[in-house]
Amino acid sequence: MTQEHAGPGLAKAYRPAEVEGPIYERWLAADVFAPDGAGSRADPAKPPFVLIQPPPNVTGSLHLGHAQRSAVEDLMTRHARMQGRAALFLPGLDHASIAAQVVLDRIIAAEGETRASLGRDRYLERMWRFIGETRNLMLAQQRRVGASCDWGRLRFTMDEDSSRAVREAFARLYREGLAYRYETLINWCPGCRTSLSDLEVVATPETGTLWTIRYHLLDEATGDPDHAATISVATTRPETILGDTGVAVHPDDPRYTALVGRRVRIPFVERDVPIIADAVVDRAFGTGAVKITPAHDTDDYATGERHHLPFVDVMDDGGHISAAGGHYAGLERYAARQRILADLQSAGDLMASTPHEMVIGRCHRSHDVVEPRLKTQWFVRTKPLAEAALRATRTRRTVILPERFEKVWEHWLTDIRDWNVSRQLWWGHRIPAWYCPDGHVTVTADAAGPAACEACGRPPAELTQDPDIFDTWFSSGLWPFSTLGWPRATADLARFYPGTVMETAYDIIFFWVARMMMLGIHFMEDAPFEVVYLSGLVRDPYGQKMSKTKGNVVDPLEAIEESGADALRFSLIHGAAPGNDQKFSAEKLENARNFANKLWNAARFVLGARPSTTPPDAVRSAPDAARLGPAERWLRSRVAAAVVAADRALAEYSFGELTRVLYESIWGEYCDWALELAKVRLADETLPAADREATWWTLVEALDTYLRLLHPVMPFVTEAIWDETPRAAGDPALLIVADWPAAPPADAAAEAEVGALLELVRALRNARSEARLDPAAWLAVDVALPSSLGPAFDTLAPALERLAHARPLRRVADADALRSGAPGGLAVVAGPIEAMVHPLAAGAEAAARDRARLERELAGTETQLDGARARLADERFVAQAPAAVVERARARAAELEERVARLRASLEG
Repeated sequence: MTQEHAGPGLAKAYRPAEVEGPIYERWLAADVFAPDGAGSRADPAKPPFVLIQPPPNVTGSLHLGHAQRSAVEDLMTRHARMQGRAALFLPGLDHASIAAQVVLDRIIAAEGETRASLGRDRYLERMWRFIGETRNLMLAQQRRVGASCDWGRLRFTMDEDSSRAVREAFARLYREGLAYRYETLINWCPGCRTSLSDLEVVATPETGTLWTIRYHLLDEATGDPDHAATISVATTRPETILGDTGVAVHPDDPRYTALVGRRVRIPFVERDVPIIADAVVDRAFGTGAVKITPAHDTDDYATGERHHLPFVDVMDDGGHISAAGGHYAGLERYAARQRILADLQSAGDLMASTPHEMVIGRCHRSHDVVEPRLKTQWFVRTKPLAEAALRATRTRRTVILPERFEKVWEHWLTDIRDWNVSRQLWWGHRIPAWYCPDGHVTVTADAAGPAACEACGRPPAELTQDPDIFDTWFSSGLWPFSTLGWPRATADLARFYPGTVMETAYDIIFFWVARMMMLGIHFMEDAPFEVVYLSGLVRDPYGQKMSKTKGNVVDPLEAIEESGADALRFSLIHGAAPGNDQKFSAEKLENARNFANKLWNAARFVLGARPSTTPPDAVRSAPDAARLGPAERWLRSRVAAAVVAADRALAEYSFGELTRVLYESIWGEYCDWALELAKVRLADETLPAADREATWWTLVEALDTYLRLLHPVMPFVTEAIWDETPRAAGDPALLIVADWPAAPPADAAAEAEVGALLELVRALRNARSEARLDPAAWLAVDVALPSSLGPAFDTLAPALERLAHARPLRRVADADALRSGAPGGLAVVAGPIEAMVHPLAAGAEAAARDRARLERELAGTETQLDGARARLADERFVAQAPAAVVERARARAAELEERVARLRASLEG
C-alpha cells in the first residue's frame, strides 16, 4: 500500500513503515555510508571522524541497550558526515565465546548431542554453521534502527584478519616478555567450565554459614590422633577440608603459642598437617585458628607458598570432588559439603554453626559460585601496559565521559593484576603456543604453526598445540586497529587510526576499554581514541533493570513497528546524559512519535502554503531582508539560536540537551508561534506578493535548517521531508550528505520585540483560563505598551488577535488609560506590557479568581525580587563576579521592581 497523498508531495499522514525501508535503500544505493563512497561529499582537508562500533554478539538479537547505543553512535557519525568529515562508522560482530557456546550447547542437546559426543572439530564446524544462520539477524536489526554503518567494511572477531591480529599480538607480547605461562590459583567457573579473569567475577554480598570444626592433634609420641587434644577452626567451605594442608594461628595469640609446630590430622583423607604461625591470621575471626587450603583460596595460596605447604586440588572442572577427595570423589561440591557436615556431626567434631555475612564471587555470566583452583594458564603482564593507559588519560590524550569515571579508572589501573587470557573453551581464537615432549614452548604468529620446536628442533608432528582459547576480550582489545587491517600497513590503518570516539556501556569500561587502551598504545604507540563516551543502562519506567523474568523487557523492533525508528531513537536519546541510566516508557515513545508527526504536519503546511507567485521548482535562496516583518526576523534569530545551542550540545556530547533544544525550538517556537504568525501574513491579499513570498521563504529556510539539525537524531522523517523541500543551489539530493548549518547573526531587537508580544499572548491565555472564561469566546482587549514595541505590535496585531482570541485588540496611550477604562476588566501584566480584557461577563466569581491570580503573581515576583536584592547585597558577589554578570543581576532586579509596581497598581485599580 502506498501512502495517501494530499496537497504537496508529503502524504497526509506520516507512516514510518512505508517510508523508512525505501529511504534506507536509497542511502545504500547512493553509497553515502562509506567515507570514500561514491556518494561521499567529505572534505579531504578535514580530519576524519572514526567510530569503530562495539561489536554486538553474533548470536544475539537487538535489545534496547543496543538500540540506544546504535542511535547515539549514528547521531555522532551523521553529524560528522554533515560537517564534511570523512565519517567512518565501522560495524562488527563479536563471536561471543561463552555466550555462543551456551546457545549452541542447548541446540545440540535438543538434537541428542553434546560437546563431548561431537568432539572439537565437529563442534566447531557446527558452530560456524550456526553463526552463518544467525549473523545476518543482528545486522538487519541495526539497519532497522537506521545505523549508517559502512557495511562494506563489516568485521567479525573471528574472521581471518582478526585471527592474524590475535596471533601477531600474542607472539609479540611473548617475545617481549609480556606474556607468560604459569601455574597459579585462578578463578574457575564450574558452570562454564573455564577460567575467568578477575573482572569476570562478580562480588556478591550474601548470608552464609560459619561452621566451627574440631581437628585432632597428633600424639607426639605415637603419631596417632589424640582424641583429647584438639584445635577448632572456623570455615565457610567445609568441602575444602579435603584439600587442607595446614592450620594457621597468629604468632602473638597466646591461646595457641604452645601448639605451633604440632601436627593435626585432616579427617576423611587422613592427612597429617602442621600448625603454623602467620601474621595473616585475624585473631578475632572465628576461633582465631584457620584451616589452610592453598589450592582453593587466594589468601591460603599465599600462605602455602610462604610456608612451603603442599597444594592439593580436590575439585574437577565440573565442580565435583576429585579423586583426591577420598570416598567423597564424584560428589557435586555442595552435596559433598552436606555429607562432610553430617559425618563431622556423627564424629562429634562439628562444634557450631552461625549465620555469617560474606562476599561470594560469582561468574558474571552463569552466576555459579567461582572456585579458586590451581591451573597452568597464560597471563599478560599488565602493569607496564596500564601505566601507558594512565598517562593517556592523565595528559588528556584520551578523555573519559563522564569525568567521574576517571577516578575508578585510576584506581583499577593502578592496582591492576596480571590478566589471565586462557579460557578452557573451544569457540574462539586458539592460543598459538605449541609444546614438545621435553616441555619446551614455541609461540608463533604463523597460521600454519611452527616449523619445529624453537628449543630442540623437534618436528611439528611431535608438537601439541595448547587446547585453550583466548579470553574473548583479548581479540576485542585489538578491535580499534585490527578492524583497520593491523598488523598489515593498510591505507585504512594509516588514515583512520586513532579513532575519534569509542561509545560503549559504562559496565565494561575495564572489561574492554582498558584492554583497548593498553593494547592500542602498546602496538600502535598512540591511544586508540580521543573520547570514551560511556552510556548508561536503559531501565523501565520505575527505574528497574529490564529482564525477561520481570516481564518488563521492551522489544525495540516492536517499538519500531508501532512508532517508527525515529521515534525510538529520539525517545532513547532524549533526557540521556553520559554515564547515567535512563528510564524508558510507552509515554516517552508516544511523545517522540507525536514529535515526528508534528514536524511532518508542519512541513505539509509550509509546502502547501507556497504563494502562487512562487514557481514549484524555485531554488531556495535567502528571503529578501527588506521585506521581512518582525515575526520573520524573530524566527530567523531563533533558528540561529537553535543552531548555536545544538552546536554547543554536540561539542559537549550532551545529546539529551540536543534533543531538548530541538524539541523546544521546532515544536515550541516554529510550530506553535512562527507558523501561526505566518498564517495571517500569508493569507493577507492586501500585502504585496513579494512580502508574502518573503514570509514563505523564511518558513522554508527555517524548516531546512531544522531538518539538518534534527537529521542525526531522526534521520528518516527528516530525509523524507527534505526530499520535498525546495533546496538551494549546490544542495545534494540527500539530506544525509547535506552541509551542517552555520548560525546566521542574531537579531536581538526582533527577539525582544516579538518575545514580549508572545509573552502577552501567553499571559492573556493564562488569565482567561484561570478566570474560567470560554477559550473560544472573542473578548475585547486593551493593551498599554512601551512605544518601542508599537511598530511590532501594529504589524502583528491581526495575528495576535487570532492567537489570543482578542477582538478588538486595541492599543491605548498608557497604563492609566488602561485602568480607567471599563470597570470589571481582567488585568494582565506581561513583562513591560499591561492589558485589560473586558467586558468581564462572568461576574463576581471570575473577578475574585482574577484577583487571586494577580496576588499569586505579585507574591511570586516579590520573592524573586528579594532573592535578586539579596544577591546584590552580597559584597563578595559584587566584588568578585565578572562585571557583566553583576550588571545583568542589577538589570534583573530593576525589571522585577517594575513588574511588582505594575502588579500592585493593577490590584489597586
